[in-house]
Amino acid sequence: MNAPYPFVERRWTSPDGLSLFARDYAPGPGAARPPVIAIHGLTRNSADFEAIAPLLAQSGRRVLAVDVRGRGRSDRASDPMTYMPDVYAKDVLALMEQSGIDRAVFLGTSMGGLITMALTAIRPKAVVAAILNDIGPEVAPEGLARIAAYSGQPVEIGSWADAAAYARRINAVAFPNYSDADWDAFARRIFRQQPDGEIGLDYDPDIAVPIRAAGAQALVPNLWLFFRRLARKKPTLLVRGANSDLLSADIAGRMKTAAPAMAYVEVPGIGHAPMLDEPEARAAIFEFLSEVD
Repeated sequence: MNAPYPFVERRWTSPDGLSLFARDYAPGPGAARPPVIAIHGLTRNSADFEAIAPLLAQSGRRVLAVDVRGRGRSDRASDPMTYMPDVYAKDVLALMEQSGIDRAVFLGTSMGGLITMALTAIRPKAVVAAILNDIGPEVAPEGLARIAAYSGQPVEIGSWADAAAYARRINAVAFPNYSDADWDAFARRIFRQQPDGEIGLDYDPDIAVPIRAAGAQALVPNLWLFFRRLARKKPTLLVRGANSDLLSADIAGRMKTAAPAMAYVEVPGIGHAPMLDEPEARAAIFEFLSEVD
């Protein structure tokens, strides 16, 4: 079995003083190419990219997979109302500034794609290209309602078997063919074991506060203006899980109509959101990036 591809543990400081974390994968040999900044979904962290990030790095691109504030090894915010896409976008720009990166390819899963769209509106020159993973400028309300129902809710976990059972219960709709080993690996990405042995979800439950505060409006985001600015001016790839309840086929179709040049791939048998190690997703990403410099 091959050893895991190494990464450096990178920290940077947000504009409001939080210490934030990223996995920094050095590029393999070859000509220098714009790096990839990978941004995860609402309740997840940089571990979601542990399969695709090494492949991207080996292809010659530096990869920074971030823990958004309140997730993973990044600080939790004292003000939960800063758990918003525009704040996250400014945090990512701070990472770029402190790492000497002027331009990057953005790989955004779910909320990470919303952050990418917000970042494009704030500083379009920072974006070389974008890969949107199962997310669009609007979302299907049933999918967002499903996610909102468990986000920030307490869960009692007594063992890694309990953690795997929770991961399966929450995500089986997206990954119907996962094995017991897959669910154990999934659990170890979304939970963290503390020094005292306690196992807990690896995010601040207060990330759900802005969603609850917005109420019904949280279920009807409209980022079409941001999306058009991105996908009409920058090379863009949309990845959709064929069974996704968040990015419906109708929304994806309207995105393709709004941005005819956008590349598109659908991953069969997968819901929200592809892990990007699926053969179809991986092939589409590498074909897309082969044209991006």
